Amino acid sequence: MFTLMHEGRAAYAFFERNWNLTKRYWAWEVVWLVYNTVNAMSVTYIGASAQIITGIKFDTSSLILYLLIGTTVWSYLSVTFEGVTDMVTFERWEGTIEHTFMAPISRFTHLVGSCWYAIAHGLLFTFLQLLIVSAFFHLDLSQANYLTAVFMLLIGSISFIGFGIGASVLPLLYTERGTQMSYIVRAILLLVSGVYYPIEVLPAWMQPLARISPATYVLDGLRAGLQHNKAIWSPEIWSYTWPLLITGVVSVPLGVYIFGMAERYAKRTGKLKRNG
Repeated sequence: MFTLMHEGRAAYAFFERNWNLTKRYWAWEVVWLVYNTVNAMSVTYIGASAQIITGIKFDTSSLILYLLIGTTVWSYLSVTFEGVTDMVTFERWEGTIEHTFMAPISRFTHLVGSCWYAIAHGLLFTFLQLLIVSAFFHLDLSQANYLTAVFMLLIGSISFIGFGIGASVLPLLYTERGTQMSYIVRAILLLVSGVYYPIEVLPAWMQPLARISPATYVLDGLRAGLQHNKAIWSPEIWSYTWPLLITGVVSVPLGVYIFGMAERYAKRTGKLKRNG
């Protein structure tokens, strides 16, 4: 019991440490909030202008909601995904990464604390973005099942955290290029996950990649819940849930293992001494 309490306090310490780092770089938070909000509005206005673009009269409300779900969820998953990679980058800037790795705690506890903060940070960030964007559009949420939406978002967070932990080895091993390389990983997930369109429009060779991405199932599940009132226990939602559960069970331990290997390699080769 004492060990469990100690690990819990240590995990919270990293949560608090990451919050303090966010406050130190608060200007970047403002930049990304403005950028993601404007990007979400721009994409959603494409849906609002569909009648003008196509010259066909139809109800654009479902298209607006479809695109808004995609932009909002992608912002959340992006912030969650970057939660660990950005902290590694910040610690390199601060010159504290060696001290963190010398702390007498397990790497699992360290990463759990950082991931816990990433989820909380992502929820707050996305709520603010959604609050701003929704003020510009009339949203038809008469068929929304909010319980399903929250459920899919939380289940998807676990899966995406595993991907984030794995991608965080890039800034750990490559001081100058690591962060840029992690953005490439995120960009590929954006392309194949059906954020702005159904994955069926992708080339046939690209669609299997969409089946690997947890974002695909999160988006499909959220759209089913918010646009078609699907309950958590419905077969359709379950068809999106079980791949996320499997991905989370596999990706989180695998990500921690890969991070541990990268840490040992970085220590052995002296890469941690390079602060960019």
